[in-house]
Amino acid sequence: MNKVVLIGCGNVGMSYAYSIINSDSKVDELVIIDVNVDKAKGEAMDLMHASSCSKRKINIKAGDYTDCDDADIICISAGRNQDVGETRMDLIEKNYNVFKSIISEINKTKFNGIYLIATNPLDVMTYVTLRLSNFPAYKVIGSGTTLDTARLRFLISEQLEMNPKNIHAYVIGEHGDSEMIPWSVARIGLNSVDKYLNKSTKNKMLKDVRNSAYEIIKKKGNTAYGIGMCLKNITEAIFNNSNTIFTLSTYIDKFKCCVGYPVIVNRSGVRGYTELNLTSEEHSEFNKSLDTIKSIIKQIKF
Repeated sequence: MNKVVLIGCGNVGMSYAYSIINSDSKVDELVIIDVNVDKAKGEAMDLMHASSCSKRKINIKAGDYTDCDDADIICISAGRNQDVGETRMDLIEKNYNVFKSIISEINKTKFNGIYLIATNPLDVMTYVTLRLSNFPAYKVIGSGTTLDTARLRFLISEQLEMNPKNIHAYVIGEHGDSEMIPWSVARIGLNSVDKYLNKSTKNKMLKDVRNSAYEIIKKKGNTAYGIGMCLKNITEAIFNNSNTIFTLSTYIDKFKCCVGYPVIVNRSGVRGYTELNLTSEEHSEFNKSLDTIKSIIKQIKF
């Protein structure tokens, strides 16, 4: 039985949950935990009713931390949302204490599965989870730049009128303002992206990817559907043992940091990472992004 415990039933958490019941993600049991117990119960009831129309039967309920004992994945989406005008890094003071409380409760259980983190600032909170849980790095993963990568592929597909599945381009680094696109390794089918996009267009796409969340938050107050689908895809890759490449945030020794980078995901968590042959300019941009994350981590008093 594949069991997911979702901690935090806000917009992101429920978009993830709804994506799960609308997919063949092999999730058999979904447990929702939230500080607002009635909200968790209401969301569970609503999902249960919706699941009668879904592809496969999923046991759904509101629960508590004892449900973590036999969980395969704990997805944490709890925490304060990013307000209009705030950067993701502005959230660290708000969300560190939230995670400290949550993970201290999980540490009392027998949980030995995989942490999947969706709370911003994403890379920092993934590292916080790693430190507070004392889990091995391959079992602590954040959604990283999977959403940013999806946004990039969408923009390219719209520009070129091509299927996003045939676009092999990544956003790496911080899930935030310092993220970057290694255009030198981007491919459309088997061809270099340079065959299709000029420098001006590429610069605009990077700007649009970086600003997407701000624009969505300004217009509707939150981002949810995109990250919900990304979390669902990661969950599928884990339970299908598919060895799929995602730009997840995880601790990589050579970077000394949790950062969005192409890694291989299977039932065990992160199997390894794929080396990118970056240009010197891209290396410089990526290192700046690493420094941004590390500078925030240094300010945390564990």
